Formats: sequence, structure tokens, C-alpha cells
Amino acid sequence: MPAFFVAATGTDIGKTFVTAGLVRILKQRNQAVAAIKPVASGYNDEDAAQSDAGQLLAAMGQSITTENVANLCPWRFTAALSPHMAAARESRAVDYAGLLDFTRKAVTETRGVLLIEGIGGVMVPLDAKHTTLDWMAEMKLPLILVTGSYLGTISHTLTAVEALTHRGLRVAALVVNESPGSSVAHGETAQTLAARVNASVVTLPRDAMTSNAGFVALEALVSG
Repeated sequence: MPAFFVAATGTDIGKTFVTAGLVRILKQRNQAVAAIKPVASGYNDEDAAQSDAGQLLAAMGQSITTENVANLCPWRFTAALSPHMAAARESRAVDYAGLLDFTRKAVTETRGVLLIEGIGGVMVPLDAKHTTLDWMAEMKLPLILVTGSYLGTISHTLTAVEALTHRGLRVAALVVNESPGSSVAHGETAQTLAARVNASVVTLPRDAMTSNAGFVALEALVSG
């Protein structure tokens, strides 16, 4: 089955927005799809419905229960910090070997499309030795890279793509998610990146729904 890693150039860029929207449109097309978010920080049990895991469960049509959240997102930390820092606040750590095993098992056992949502940007530390980039490099899956349209995003995006390419990873799609209040034109940002990145470039307006052409293009890509 096809599996894709959903990464981003930074935090609060829109990974969950993209992942949940893609899940919904695949379900609308009657395609089997699942999503996982193995690691999350800034998680609060009392606000589970608004968490990344909660939004993914809702998109899949699953109840937002403690068990379902744990099955989708086993490493959850309260502090809104990088995973290694958030875990340290709780005298815990991300079990990197366990994370790889969990992700590989999901890839093996999922029927249909699997979307693996990462955490933060491309090189967020997971523990004392490993970053999200190491995790992605171990998985060797095609990437959906989400970026914004804010001033500075071109440099951030090209830097992220360079790092990913250096580790032998393929960016299957670059999603330019519109940043609220940006002084830079959304379409102009996408055009500039399309000329410099060897990947399908998809644009998503901030108010995009699953019928938006951007989600349709992503659906065609992952179903391909």
C-alpha cells in the first residue's frame, strides 16, 4: 500500500490541516486511508478534540477516545516544546527504536493509503541523538512537504529540500499552505518554489475545503 510522510519546514505550518483534508477527500472517493501522528507535544487530554491526533481521528470518522488517541499517537507530551525537551520535562524520552517499529508496523498493516504526520520542522530533535530527519531517512518514504507563504519561506523551504535530498529522500509534493496575514502573494511564492524544487507544487488557500483543487491534486498523487 502507498505510504507518505507528511513533513513541514517548521511548526504551525499546516501539517495537520493538510493530512486531515487529504484523509477526508480520500474517504469521499471511497478509498481506504489511515493516518498516524506518532509524536506530539503541547498535548492536553482535556482538549483532545482540538489536538492534532483528535483532528486526524475526526477526519477518519473515529471516536476521540483515550484508546484511539494512544493508538494513533503513542508519544504525547504536555509542554509545547520540541519532543526531546517536552519529554525531559516529564522525566521521559521518545523511544526512537520503538518509534521506528511503530511506524514500520503501521506501514505493513495499513490497508490502503497511510499518511504519517511528523512533528515540527524537518530537523526537530526527537531525543539526544535523533531528529525527525533521521526518522524520515530510516523510513525511506516519499514526502509531502508542507510550507507557508510568509516572508522568508522560500529560504526555509529550499534549505529543507536540500537537507532532505542530501539524505536520499524524495519530495513527492510541495504544499504551499497560505500563511495568514502574509505580505507575500501566495501564488507568487508557489511559482518561485516551483521553478526551484523538483516536485509537484500544490497551493492551498487558508480557507480551502476538501473540494479545493489543491486537495484534489494531492488525492491524485497519493492514489497514483
